[in-house]
This record gives sequence, structure tokens and C-alpha cells, in this order.
Amino acid sequence: MRMRLSNAFFYTRLIFLIGCLASAYTFAEERTLIAFGSCSHQDKPLNILSTIAREKPDAMLFLGDNVYGDTDDFDVLVKKYETLGNNPNFKTLKRGTRIHAIWDDHDFGLNDGGKAFEFKAQAKVAFLDFWQVPKNDLRYKQDDGIYHSQWLRNDNGRTVHIIFPDLRWNRDDIQSVGRLDYMAKRKPKNMGPYSHDETKQKTMLGRQQWTWLEAELAKPADIKILASSLQVLSDHTGWEAWKNFPYDFERLSKNIQQNKLDNMLLISGDTHWAEISKQTLTNGQTLWEVTSSGLSEEWKAISPNKHRASEAYYKNNYGLIDVRWGHDKADVLFGFKDINGEYVSKKALNLKLDAH
Repeated sequence: MRMRLSNAFFYTRLIFLIGCLASAYTFAEERTLIAFGSCSHQDKPLNILSTIAREKPDAMLFLGDNVYGDTDDFDVLVKKYETLGNNPNFKTLKRGTRIHAIWDDHDFGLNDGGKAFEFKAQAKVAFLDFWQVPKNDLRYKQDDGIYHSQWLRNDNGRTVHIIFPDLRWNRDDIQSVGRLDYMAKRKPKNMGPYSHDETKQKTMLGRQQWTWLEAELAKPADIKILASSLQVLSDHTGWEAWKNFPYDFERLSKNIQQNKLDNMLLISGDTHWAEISKQTLTNGQTLWEVTSSGLSEEWKAISPNKHRASEAYYKNNYGLIDVRWGHDKADVLFGFKDINGEYVSKKALNLKLDAH
């Protein structure tokens, strides 16, 4: 009898321990996977989209230049979207993946275009229709751009809040150096023609969108992602970026610090190369940004970036945010991959969470 009781106790304990291990393993493997990219020319094969589809991400974020429209003819723009929509690799991705998008200048309709572009209302309709945004969505009604936010929630109640600002609709004129200065001083350094504009009232977002963005940043979430069509942290590149509008960047930085957004990740596109950037804010918080570009486009003449924290990679690429949820933390792998699905550069982050 004593032996049988001992065996029963042993097996009961063994089953209990196996159950605990299985439960811990399951929770440790709770995962959210977000892919992102930019600069996908509709006339190119875009094989990389099938590579992304094989990742089986919870969402794919298109960060602008999703087609190369560059037109003020609505029918021409629609046909370019149709070309992308008929691409077999795009169809493969769309069939099994939740997709969200924001535009940049080429799907806006004008290279480096801003608020003065007269075709933007028609371009907005073409954008929203192609990405199958529901007709009751606020983006159809709001009169100052297609900014929006999205939420991902897992079965354990963990949340990822993705914020998509519109950096085209309201953007003031951008300051540029003269052609002679550009050719003599900028171009030899692979820099673009644009520079910081210290005019305080100049903005990319506009008053109404700033009110919206500040409200979005204040909303609680386990992880926040700013999905920007333009680079946020890069500086001294000479190309379009948040830093060309210093008061916009300072206001964003202030809001991140005031809201204590230690779990904020920045993603961006536009450049035709990929890189990781890092900047420490005045309160000591470190911001990380992954720029992924392009899905089809490449640019070998990589510009300087004083906040670059990885190698820069000009071949086709896509970004990944790979989140493994724990009880009171999230282990995040944040980086970009090549067309074969191999990491080129990545950063491991450990984000603290409220215990669940």
C-alpha cells in the first residue's frame, strides 16, 4: 500500500510539473509578428512580397510609395494601383495577411509633394479604394489627410497600437539649398538638397492632425508603433525627414517623453535603403527606428545619418517586429531582412509591461 501511494504521489507530481512546463512554454511562445516595407514599384516582380507572406505575419504595413503614381490623372493612378493589385506576389500576400497602409509622395501623386498639390483629393480616393478602406471609415470624411491608427490585440489582452501620420496632405514647403550649392557641396557627399527650416509655424502635419496625434500618443497600449512614411531620427541626409521640420520633431519628442512611451518603436520608409537608427532623448530615453526601403527600389548612394546604428543596406528588404509576450515583459526582435528572408540587421529589445 505504501509503495502504491508513493507511486501515485510520484505520477501526480510528474503530471503537475509537465502541465506547468507546458503552460509556461505556451505563454512564452505567445507571439505577434508585424512586417513592414515601402517603395514597391507596380511594374516590377515584387517577389519579396511572397517572402513576406511565408512569414505569416499578423499584419503587413505598407509605409508609402506603394505605387509610383506621379500623376495628376485619376485614371492613370487607378491603373497603376490595378497593376499592383494584379501582381501575383501581391495577391499571395493579400490573401493571407491583414494589410494597413499610408502613402508617401509617389502614391500621393507628386515627387516630394506637399499641401499645394491640387490633385491630392482625387489621389486620396484612389488610395482608400485600392486598400479597401470601409466607406464609413473616418478617412473618407476627414478633410485634411488619411492619417489613422490601428490596433492589434492577442488572446491574452496584449495590445499593439500602430499610428500612421499623413506627412503629405498638410506639409508646408520644404526648404532647399540652391542648385549650385547642392552640386558643389551636397551631391559629392550623397546628400540631398533639403535642409532644416527653423520657421516655427511650418509643419508637416497641420494643426488638426497634431491634435489627433497627441491624443493617439496618450492612449495606453503595451507597445506603440509610429509608422512614418519618412525617417524620424535620421539627420543631415539632405532628403525628406522629420528633422527638416525641427518644431514637429521637438513636439513629437516632447509628447513621447511626457507620456513615458518607453515601449515606442519607430518604423519608416522612403529612402531606398534600410538601416537602424538610435537617438537618446533629453530625459535619457532611447528611441529605436528601423527604416525599410525598398520592396523593389534600390539606391546605392547612401546618405550620411549621424544616428545610424547599423549597416545600411541598399538591396530589396522588408522590416519585422517580432514580439514574444511574457508575463511582465516583451522580448522584441526589431530589424530588417533581405529578399530571401534572412536577417541583415536586427536589435533585441526587452520591453517592460504591466503584469497580466
